[in-house]
Formats: sequence, structure tokens, C-alpha cells
Amino acid sequence: MRAWQVHELGDPIDRLVLGEVDPPAPGPGRLVVDTEAVGLAFPDVLQVRGEYQVKPPLPFTPGSETAGTVVSVGDGVSTDLIGRRVVALGGGLAEQTELPASQVFEVPEGLSSAKAAAIPMNYCTTWFALHDRAQLAAGETLLVTGASGGVGSAAIQLGLAAGARVIAVAGGADKVAACAALGADAVIDHQEFGDQTELVDQVRELTDGRGVDVAYDPVGGEMFKQVCRCMAWDGRVLVIGFVAGIPKLATNHVLLKNYSVVGVHWGASLARDPDSLGRQVASVMVLAKEGTVDPLLHPPYVFEDAARALQDIYDRQVVGKVVADLTA
Repeated sequence: MRAWQVHELGDPIDRLVLGEVDPPAPGPGRLVVDTEAVGLAFPDVLQVRGEYQVKPPLPFTPGSETAGTVVSVGDGVSTDLIGRRVVALGGGLAEQTELPASQVFEVPEGLSSAKAAAIPMNYCTTWFALHDRAQLAAGETLLVTGASGGVGSAAIQLGLAAGARVIAVAGGADKVAACAALGADAVIDHQEFGDQTELVDQVRELTDGRGVDVAYDPVGGEMFKQVCRCMAWDGRVLVIGFVAGIPKLATNHVLLKNYSVVGVHWGASLARDPDSLGRQVASVMVLAKEGTVDPLLHPPYVFEDAARALQDIYDRQVVGKVVADLTA
């Protein structure tokens, strides 16, 4: 079977190699799926570049989420699973993938494999952030930066589902339009700013000077500094990621505005509470069945273009979740 592998670290477009590898056989408690879609994300790019905190040994196959049909099972796994469509956190850019049976979840009828592959990382990270870490309540105001990306678009939908008023921040007409189509109550185009301080002015205007209760920030850098200035008294800033770099924190401002800066390390949380993944996926799938959750997808890439897909994520050329579609 074919699989994409990284033998040397660097830019995805230069370092991913598509080749033949042995197909997997399911071990005890595990199963094999024919891969139909693979979800890709910024951490995958960082792993390929050797810049992520988790560094798999070389060679490795990148990919965050896998959706497909079960074709074989190992000892201790029910044969009733064969033929069912499932999604899992893990797997990656290979035509077949072996996965632990305890960590796969059935895909609801009517949800495509491409959209199913967009759920585990982005939506479960966001569920953990908004509900477990920020305790977002109905009627509160949620600010989302990088709002047209995979996690940002998930934050818009899950914030609205929680009854929050959502202010989205994105850059450029296409990304602004995507956020508006997702139902954001207001969308700010940061590309129209003369400088980042204009974000604060616009947020204050939209909140009658009060600021926002919760901020969801996967961007970092200078954006994070301005987000902190947008906080209401007793607000919570969620630290999701650092696409624009790791910022310094002015702790005197945290004290004066009485807000909290809250880390969101979802991956590490799963190691401490493995059952939480199942609870999060179940909660999101309920919303998917209702239509409240409908992942925003960048036009899917064919399997053969997976290296370009990862490079486009790094170059910030995408809107929504990036998926490699093996059925195309």
C-alpha cells in the first residue's frame, strides 16, 4: 500500500515522500481501516519541521485524524465492526491504518468521511477549551482569532451552540465571509487595520466598552497582546497555539483587569483522562447530527497532493479544516 513518510525534517513540500510500505495487520485490541479521509492540522506541519513538542522517530507518517471503513479486526475486537465507518484521533496519510479499537468512534449516517475527519482534533480541542477550561456560559461574549481556520471555525460553531455571542477575527474578504456564513455575530477583518491596536477599539465598540468574557486565541504573537486588552473583568484568555509566534505576557495587565490566562493542552489532558476523548466526541457528534456542527472544509486535497496540503497550512493559504480525501 502507499503511505506518505518523512525521512528528513523540513518543509512538508520538500520532505514528504510517497512510497510503498507493508500493509498493517491488526494486533490484539486493534483494527485496520481502509482510509477514506485524513484530517491535517498545524501540529502536523510542526512535526514535519521538527518544531513540535512531540517528536516521533523517523521515518513517520503525518496525519492527525483518520476516517474510513473497518476491514479487519484483531483478537478481542468484535467482528461486527467490520464494514462500519469510523473516525479516530491518530492514523495518518496511508491507504490503510491500524488503530486501537477503543479509540475509534462510529460516524453518524449522513456525515461524510471528509467532514468526520475534521472533528476529533479541532472540535475536541475546542470543546475542552470552551467547556472544561473556560466554563463558557450562555449569554457571554466569545472572541475567536484565526476564526476561519480549523480550530477557529470549530470555536465559532461550538461557541454559538453554547449560547455565546461570538465575535470572529479573520483576515481578508474570503475568510471574513466564511466566518459570517458560520453564523458569527460579528466579524472583524484584521487586514483592514492600520495596526493591531484597532482590534481593541472595534471589540470595545461591539461590547459597549465592556470587553469579552472569553477569548480563544490560536494565533499568538502580537495578536495575543491585543486580545488581552480586549478582556472584560473576570475574563478568560484561552491559549490555544502560536501560529504567529510565542508572545510575552504583561502580568501587570492581568492583575489590573482581573482576567485569567488559561492554558489549553488538550493532548496532555487525554493522557491524564483517556475517557474524556469519548465524551467529547459523543458531545460533538450529537451536535453534528442536529446540524449545529458542520465542519468548514478547505476544498479537499487528493491523496497525491498531501505534501502540498501541509505546505499550504504552513503558508496560511487555507480556509477551514484541511483534509486529504482518498476517495476522490
